Formats: sequence, structure tokens, C-alpha cells
Amino acid sequence: MKVYGLIGKNIEYSFSKKYFTERFANTNAEDCIYENFNLLSIEDFPELIQTRKDIVGLNVTIPYKEAVIPYLDKLSKKAQKIGAVNVIRFTKKRKLKGYNSDYYGFKKSIQPLLQPHHQKALILGTGGASKAVAFALSELEIPYVFASRESHPNAIPYERVNSTTFDNYQIIINTTPLGTSPNTEEFPPIPYDFFTEKHLAYDLIYNPEETQFLKKAKKKGSLTKNGLEMLILQAEKAWRIWNQ
Repeated sequence: MKVYGLIGKNIEYSFSKKYFTERFANTNAEDCIYENFNLLSIEDFPELIQTRKDIVGLNVTIPYKEAVIPYLDKLSKKAQKIGAVNVIRFTKKRKLKGYNSDYYGFKKSIQPLLQPHHQKALILGTGGASKAVAFALSELEIPYVFASRESHPNAIPYERVNSTTFDNYQIIINTTPLGTSPNTEEFPPIPYDFFTEKHLAYDLIYNPEETQFLKKAKKKGSLTKNGLEMLILQAEKAWRIWNQ
């Protein structure tokens, strides 16, 4: 039996297990199963690899997309540039190679929505997912800045986001977990009154289907998009990586 799975923390909500279980059933991949591996600490990762010799591929989610890197033997060129990993492939010699398919899923899903007035992007959050988004925006030649509630050398604090920020940045992307089920009333603390019909609000969250972030932007006439298509695209990319 080939075991694929997801490592993360508090991942009961995750879409990946359901998605791949259905995928395996629909493609008659009877020798494949997908499991959630809830790790309280990334330090538990080596023990998982040692005790579960049947694992052949892993996805990585919050909060370990950056923390897992020191435990890997090798990184793809793009994962190295991004500085975050969400796919791990096991080689024939049981070496672990890290990849990033998040940037691919994000890039492919946002591209059809981009209009000429969508010139610059504001990325909310500075975690592993934000790095993949930033890499994709660079490939699309869209300038960006980060905003964060925590002190970060490369980000402006949320309290400095104002009307001028919204004038200058027409794409607002939430890469934080704020608003994820079950905490569906949460949202990034930015001034939503400045969203307009010229803005594109993209939320990497897919559960719930419409977060408070998206609802508030939509009320102002903004174009909105959740993270479901990105998730599907990155999952299919992960499958190709595991089976290359």
C-alpha cells in the first residue's frame, strides 16, 4: 500500500485527505491511501518518517512550510528561491526532496482574473504561503508589498494600511489563516471601506467558501476569489511531482 499524507498542526479541517481519497477512488488507485499526520511540533517529523516506511509522498501545511526545510535532503530550485515547501517527494533511496506547488496553483488561478488596472499587490501575512504568492507575482511581473500584524522587517504594519495604500495596490491577497473554519468571524484588521470595484480580493482560505475578508470586499463591489481552485491546482501538481 502506498501512503500519501499531510503534515501540519490542527489539520482536521483539511481538504487534502478528502480530495485525494476521492481521486484514488475515481482512478481505481486501490493501492493508494491518504492520511492526516497531525504533528504537535515539527521536531516530531523525523520519528514519523522513521516509523512509517510506507509513506511515499507528503503535503505540508501551516505552520510547517518553512520549519520542515532543515529536515529535508534537497530542495527543488523553485522551492529554494521561495523559501517554503508544501510537497515532499521520497526518492527511491528514501531521500526527502522538497517542492513548492502553492505558487503554481496561485499563479494559474489568479491569472484569468487580472485586468489592466490590477497593477500592484498587497500581500496580507508573511508566512510560508505568502512567499509562494510573492514568487508567483514576480513571475507575473506584478510588484507587491507585505502587510502584517506582527513586526516584520519586510512588511508594513496593518495599522499603516490606509486609503493611499488601496489607491496604490489594487490586488489584496489574504495569506493568513484568519477566517478559517471554525473561526469564521475572524478577518485581517485592514480598513475594508477602501475596497472598490477596481480591487481584486483573493483569499487563500477555501473553508468557508466565503470568508469575512471576501464578504467585506464584495460589499464594496470588488472582484473576489477564494482558494479552492488554487488548492486543486496545487494538489494535482503535487501528484505529478510524487509520480515523476
